[in-house]
Amino acid sequence: MATLKLDIQNLAGEKVGSAKLAEGVFAVTPNVHVMHQVVRAQLAEVRQGTHATRTRGMTSGGGRKPFRQKGTGHARQGTIRAPHYRGGGVVFGPHPRSYEMKVNRREIKLALRSALSAKYADGVLRLLENADFEKPSTKAAVAVLQALELPGRVTLVVADDDINAFLSFRNLQQVRVIPVSEMNTYDFIDNQNLVLTKAALDRVEEVLA
Repeated sequence: MATLKLDIQNLAGEKVGSAKLAEGVFAVTPNVHVMHQVVRAQLAEVRQGTHATRTRGMTSGGGRKPFRQKGTGHARQGTIRAPHYRGGGVVFGPHPRSYEMKVNRREIKLALRSALSAKYADGVLRLLENADFEKPSTKAAVAVLQALELPGRVTLVVADDDINAFLSFRNLQQVRVIPVSEMNTYDFIDNQNLVLTKAALDRVEEVLA
């Protein structure tokens, strides 16, 4: 297998070198099923599960029969809080529950490797030399995107201590910036371009190789 390499660019969009990529992270056959399972679990975890409706037993009122059992010509009724009455209880409505789905760590790592390999194969993986901003600046962040020629939605993965870079990119609507310690499959694939800093790449390979 040919050596995997990726050009390293600086903030001005200029090529300043190349990096050798770990084949065990960027050259695996993407496992679509595992990626699907992990993303489903990740999105499910965000759901609060606090939705609730009241059944007829939880609804106040309706303690007596609305009319006598026989002789009225109407169907017998026991309470005005039955589901077919306005203001009555709800049938088969949602109740508090947990949406948590169990996914083991091996599947999570395989999904991450699959996502990175797919991005590399598609040619939409980019590598930044660094994300050193002297101070937070959204204007400077926009200039970087233009220099790198990155249209559409972008996920930028930076080192945990790149605070200024994080603050600079976070206000851009088309950019999702995440510290490398929070890397996840959904953010890796939900974009048109995936950009990693060299420090973030080193950490990714350390965790996944």
